[in-house]
Amino acid sequence: MRCAGCIAKIERELPKASGIVAARVNFSAKQVAIEHDRTLDEAGLEEALLKLGFEAHSIAENSLGDEPKERKVLLRALGVAGFGMMNVMLLSVSVWSGADGATRDLFHWLSAMIAMPVIAYSGRPFFASAWMALKYRRTNMDVPISIGVALATALSLYETITGGPHAYFESAVMLLFFLLAGRVLDAEMRERTRAGIGALLGRMGKSSSVIGPDGSVARIPASDLEPGMLVLVAAGEALAADGEIEEGVSAIDNAMLTGESTPVSVGVGSVVHAGAINLGAPFRMRLTRTADDTALAEIARLMDEAGQSRSHYVRIADRASRLYAPVVHTLALLAFAGWMIAGAGWHQSLIIAIAVLIITCPCAMGLAVPTAQVVASGALLKRGVLVKDGSALERLAEVNTAVFDKTGTLTLGEPRADIAGLDDKARGVALGLAQASRHPLSKGLANSLRQAGVTAANIEAIEETPGEGISGRWDNMPVALEKPDAASGDLASLLRIGSKAHTITFADPLRSDCAQALSELSASGINATILSGDRAAPVQAVANELAITATAEASPADKLSALAALRDAGKLPLMVGDGLNDGPALASAHASIAPGTASDVSQQAADAVFIGEKLMPVALAVRVARRTMAIVRQNFALAIGYNALAVPLALFGYVTPLIAAIAMSLSSLFVVANSLRLAGAAK
Repeated sequence: MRCAGCIAKIERELPKASGIVAARVNFSAKQVAIEHDRTLDEAGLEEALLKLGFEAHSIAENSLGDEPKERKVLLRALGVAGFGMMNVMLLSVSVWSGADGATRDLFHWLSAMIAMPVIAYSGRPFFASAWMALKYRRTNMDVPISIGVALATALSLYETITGGPHAYFESAVMLLFFLLAGRVLDAEMRERTRAGIGALLGRMGKSSSVIGPDGSVARIPASDLEPGMLVLVAAGEALAADGEIEEGVSAIDNAMLTGESTPVSVGVGSVVHAGAINLGAPFRMRLTRTADDTALAEIARLMDEAGQSRSHYVRIADRASRLYAPVVHTLALLAFAGWMIAGAGWHQSLIIAIAVLIITCPCAMGLAVPTAQVVASGALLKRGVLVKDGSALERLAEVNTAVFDKTGTLTLGEPRADIAGLDDKARGVALGLAQASRHPLSKGLANSLRQAGVTAANIEAIEETPGEGISGRWDNMPVALEKPDAASGDLASLLRIGSKAHTITFADPLRSDCAQALSELSASGINATILSGDRAAPVQAVANELAITATAEASPADKLSALAALRDAGKLPLMVGDGLNDGPALASAHASIAPGTASDVSQQAADAVFIGEKLMPVALAVRVARRTMAIVRQNFALAIGYNALAVPLALFGYVTPLIAAIAMSLSSLFVVANSLRLAGAAK
């Protein structure tokens, strides 16, 4: 796939084949997802694509981290074309400087000897694509390019054989060089997002030390790991799968999931993910998710979905590219016929027709949207925002109001304990008890204590009574974490050590940069409000702290109604939520974002996912989206302006094939260079 026209052709024509319902192209990954009935197998799908002029293969297992071979082929072709172009240009300069007679003929023959093999080798990506299209009675942008190169080469060879004054080998070779340069840059930008996928998957451990039932330890490749296995993780080792720690206390580097470089303390009961690095003592963990099911692999899949989309601007490029081949062929034919009628002769008429074929390539139009989207998605990825759909950037740029859920969105969604009133012994006992329980408050207490660097006390005879608490013995004293009396509130636990009791309170804190993120959204003209299913009192408390309006105790249907009311009022709402009850609202909103801790339903419904404990990525996503759409509009202006200026000049004979090759290639390079400005947009 080369351009928006290829995307449109596949998505428009493939569903017309028997047994195929729908097709969705991911341009950055050069993949197509096909919905079909059971009568078709992989061979049938490949045959259906082949009839459209596209050779396809089934995606290999875990191909997300593989480096595509196409880039290497393009780089080699570019190198050969560059070598040939420099040498042919040196000879051409000599001819332009006044070489005549036998000297000129010699230079033309030397140019031919260099250019012919260079064109044959470096032109393969275009010739193969054009032949594939013509073989199945279709056209693409490579057809007129190939015709232009072939005609320019054939005419130059004719001039050389007959001793003519002009040859255009430098035009053909230079055209290939600049076209290849544009495609290499395009491939590089698509690989920027894909490289992030490979980097993520590369962070996963390649194998693990599995402990057998008899206590023996065997090193097993990551691909052979299964949930339920007990694994020993050594100091400095990268985790190869997700799991839960059953024995040991350590610290891990979890930067690839949270973006935070500060080590995280973990212990018994802690959930750890593939790609994390054990920075401390060895520990044992029970695997819960392996291979392509890990959290890291899921993030990689989300990243891989940041490809081509069916946005408004893409549809414009689709229509332009769809009309390209017939319009260009017609223009070239009319130019040839018109100049023949005007008496220019077949030689000059053919040169003008070749220039028209070359100069009207819509590469710039085809690159206008995907290059900007891919660069912006890569920039956001580095800041912890995974854009699942390129059209999400277009919709994010249009939002003018933001609707936030409370718990897990504006707040962290997990209880944090106030341990200031506990002495060192009490903290150790509390951690020893809390890490042995699965209760949410126990897990929150354990996390707070680990972050404070507490070492767990050795608690014996631990017993847990559901709904009541957990107890044991420490230093010959009874100890327990119990449910407090009603006066202490819902978010509290009672720590008993012998005859002493300590009340531990909990809170669900706001994300640390909530106020700053909402302030940036407000400065962008986006007013925020809270739409939550929680109780009125805690929702209003958060709203008062952030100085925004709020609606509490809203059901999923209420949230849909609220979004519909905003749309009826002319608003384009951005929904940010994490719970199962937010799924319908996320899917219904004009644009939507979910935190990385959100439920699977919410992450699937959202257009983008942000990771880490800060809210600023939401404001950042909107800012980058607006910048991206400004760049897209500039790209379209560049592409349209180029064609409006270049085509008439070529038709009226003011452009030689050499100038046409340079102008056409530069238009694509301008679009690519303009899109690259987005690389720093997320800073």
